[in-house]
Amino acid sequence: MAVDLETLGRAVKQAQYRHHRALDSRLAAVGTTLAQWDALRAIARSPGASGHDLALATFQGDQAFGTLANRLADRELIERRRGHGRRIEHRLTPEGQRVLEAGQSVAAEVLTASFAPLDGKERAVLLDLLTRIGQIGADDVDDSVPKRPEDREDTPAERASTG
Repeated sequence: MAVDLETLGRAVKQAQYRHHRALDSRLAAVGTTLAQWDALRAIARSPGASGHDLALATFQGDQAFGTLANRLADRELIERRRGHGRRIEHRLTPEGQRVLEAGQSVAAEVLTASFAPLDGKERAVLLDLLTRIGQIGADDVDDSVPKRPEDREDTPAERASTG
């Protein structure tokens, strides 16, 4: 049975959108947003990590993560300290840990409800499939620098072809 790839891509995006909306609305009750909670989660996984590493872990650009980290620091959810050279290191405060844990309870409820229609075997297959397609071309992509066509330098071959 042939599957329309645009329909498949849209279904994946729709599931992600539903997760994000449900998580964002429920996380508000514990005083955070999905973006903030995801940042807290990344910092907890890698205490002392740089802003750049955390931006990559949370699928954000460096500047966007820096802005988010400033908001978290203003709320005293994280501490930012100078590291080696220009590096800024990030750590959770006790209040940040509390918000993270409250968010983890919310996420568990939302995701349990979302994946309830699938049995354990189906969930494992879905994870395997999504992991597999998420890795395609990963070695060819520099996620740290989003490229817009107007910012990209042409290769010698491209310059020769446009003459």
